[in-house]
Amino acid sequence: MYMSYVRGLFSHFVIRVTVRNFSMNVTWDVVEVIAEQHQVPLNISRNVVRLLDDENTIPFIARYRKEQTNAMEPDKLRSILETLTEMRSVEKKIQSVHNSIDKLGKMSKFLEKSLLSAKTMHEVEILYAPFKPGSQRSLAEQAREAGLEITAENILYNGWRVNFATLIQPPPSKYSSIEEVKTGVKYIIADIIAKNTEARETINKLFLSHYVVLESKKKKTVEKKTKAGDKKAKTKPGKKHVEEHKFSNYFDFKCGIKSIKPHQVLAINRGEENNILSVKIVIPDSIKYEYLNFCRRTWIRPATPPENKNILEDCFQDAFKRLVSPQMCRFTRSELTKTAEKASIEVFCSNLKSRLLMAPLRGRIVLAIDPGFLHGCKVAVISETGQVLYTDTLYLHSHKNNVVKESEKLVDIISTNRCEVIAIGNGTACRETESVLSKCISQKLFGSQKIQYCIVDESGASIYSISTVAQKELPDMDQNIRGAVSIARRLQDPIAELVKIEPKHIGVGMYQHDVADNKLKDALDGIVQECVSFVGVDLNTASEHLLRKVSGLSSSQAKHIIEWREKQGNFCNREQLRLVKGIGEKTYNQCAGFIRINPTGNKLNLSEEVCEIEAGPSKGKKRKLKTESKQSSKKVKLEVKDGPNPLDRTWIHPESYGIACKFINQVGASMDQIGFPPFIDKVKQLVNSTSVEKLAKQYEIGEPTMSLIVTGLTQAINYDIREESEKPLFRTSVMGWSDLKVGEQLSGRVSNVTHFGAFVDIGVGTNGLLHVSEINKSLLRAKNRTNLAIGDKIEVKVVNFDVTKKRIGLSLVSFL
Repeated sequence: MYMSYVRGLFSHFVIRVTVRNFSMNVTWDVVEVIAEQHQVPLNISRNVVRLLDDENTIPFIARYRKEQTNAMEPDKLRSILETLTEMRSVEKKIQSVHNSIDKLGKMSKFLEKSLLSAKTMHEVEILYAPFKPGSQRSLAEQAREAGLEITAENILYNGWRVNFATLIQPPPSKYSSIEEVKTGVKYIIADIIAKNTEARETINKLFLSHYVVLESKKKKTVEKKTKAGDKKAKTKPGKKHVEEHKFSNYFDFKCGIKSIKPHQVLAINRGEENNILSVKIVIPDSIKYEYLNFCRRTWIRPATPPENKNILEDCFQDAFKRLVSPQMCRFTRSELTKTAEKASIEVFCSNLKSRLLMAPLRGRIVLAIDPGFLHGCKVAVISETGQVLYTDTLYLHSHKNNVVKESEKLVDIISTNRCEVIAIGNGTACRETESVLSKCISQKLFGSQKIQYCIVDESGASIYSISTVAQKELPDMDQNIRGAVSIARRLQDPIAELVKIEPKHIGVGMYQHDVADNKLKDALDGIVQECVSFVGVDLNTASEHLLRKVSGLSSSQAKHIIEWREKQGNFCNREQLRLVKGIGEKTYNQCAGFIRINPTGNKLNLSEEVCEIEAGPSKGKKRKLKTESKQSSKKVKLEVKDGPNPLDRTWIHPESYGIACKFINQVGASMDQIGFPPFIDKVKQLVNSTSVEKLAKQYEIGEPTMSLIVTGLTQAINYDIREESEKPLFRTSVMGWSDLKVGEQLSGRVSNVTHFGAFVDIGVGTNGLLHVSEINKSLLRAKNRTNLAIGDKIEVKVVNFDVTKKRIGLSLVSFL
């Protein structure tokens, strides 16, 4: 990852920058950079950049602009967006820095050339550092201010002999002797060499091609004496104490920068921040040797006087030791951190996507238990539609109460409400609550009623329970009971419930505290938007919070949709979204394909509403209404149909409705039959008799769009992409540490994925670690997978376990 990132630094751009009377071409074409760095054709790169510049969302581009992106996946689109944003930031920084230096009157031709050729923030910052307000002037800048720059350039570029005695300045100048003047000239030459574009590219390439090592060692603690006596210096206030043994793997650690793992980089950074580890980059002598040879070939010519050769040789050595080497070490650490953060965010996003897309549990009454000891277990019964039917607090583990009676009460609640599924939160007292329930099942206290339970990750439930969202949804309910309600709804419809919580609190990451918060938030918000959009939401039942996550919709637009729905009644078709305040053509285009209008039978009152829309194939009468346009004083007539459109139940975008209608006519079917088996069979028969490619040519559209139309028309009326995901893992009995045996095979569910392996819930209360070395790659390939995902049901073998340390080692046997 590090190599691929740095290679991108050598990609070329082309823009023209004009500064005063000096104009030059520099290499800045972001389209070419993206094409090279992400290995995509130039025309595809150009299309993607244009689509992103036009503020199209990632879900919209990924689903409805496949012809232009060569069916690029959302993950790759996000990666390109990140690169595009970064390159644009560099460009703005260059302009900002240039203006600042220019105002100071210190912009030289050499500095300008170096600045305009900079390709990273790191390079720009190096060039700008001496000119920042309040920054200490560099040795080279001090020498320049003394008027030694022309002499330095003549030695470096022109090979002139110099009489340094003529440059001596009277005291108190720092350059009052020949040696001082010569040293000042050397500082300037070293600075020019270190900032030279070709020299920077050379050192970058050398770091890529040689074995550069990152070393970490246990830091020697130094006892500091305080005024009070020989006592250890106090720990900084607010700084958490970190146990040293957690970093024991890095007390004597060496690894090449090309092969070091992201989690290792983040752990080492954490150890260094906590003053436990000392870290350094070790540069091999071969890099110095080749760099010095490059400098000699570049600046020493046959005609260079011997005395100048000696000066230049000293400058080459000084530039490498004092400037280039430290800069590259800082740059390498920075890039390793950046790459590790990016990789960790990618894993976090992958885990979040798996969690959000877990299959919903439909049509079942759920009893949720938020376990606890002293304050009891909070219980909530939730209907098939998510309504709260019953709440209570049971003291199943308290000696102050009759535990037997409390257990009987639990059985009575389950039987009375005809609950078939119990969701137990995985927090405190989870194992004990599971044991109580397992005992009730084994003793057949529920009679013939089939009862199963499922352990549900309750991460973030407590945060939700005190949020404004929870207060609005469950205003008269105790906040502790709200947590139980959330646990039940997570099982019934994971995505609808989890969008109410900040993604970083959902409990699917390992390094969220080591990653820049804004980067993590942006990435996770993008994943939430993608998942919500691709699953689709019912416009007439979706909450405001869920609507906010739909592609193209903002918080205010989601609020206006709810207000319009409350005032006018249910939406009959997608077109009516255009009637909602704040939703213009662009917003409608971005979000329309990701919302659904399921049949409700409700009529719509359009007596005072507004619109002018091309109605498409919707049934019903057109209503012409007038409204004042905010952009103009003219009255705009809008036209919508108030009847339902069966295509609104599919993921086909309204822009393709015309083609979809023609295709349905060709099939010989009726619009009202969309989503039902006879209709689906007719569509499949026609497609099998020809091909999607031929149909695309017939209708003069792209093959991806034709394929999307066909797929949309061959999906059942209640199709949900989450049905293809792993189902929750249900149990009827509990298992403990005493039941574990080395070599035993158990079924489990992947609960988290990291760079070093996966954690698997095997039902003993502690997740086992499936290390990467124990994951059979052939099993992944057979599933067309590159890694495990949260929710995967797998068969594992117990390799080892330690009861005292609560550690279990597993190996992958098969997928279930």
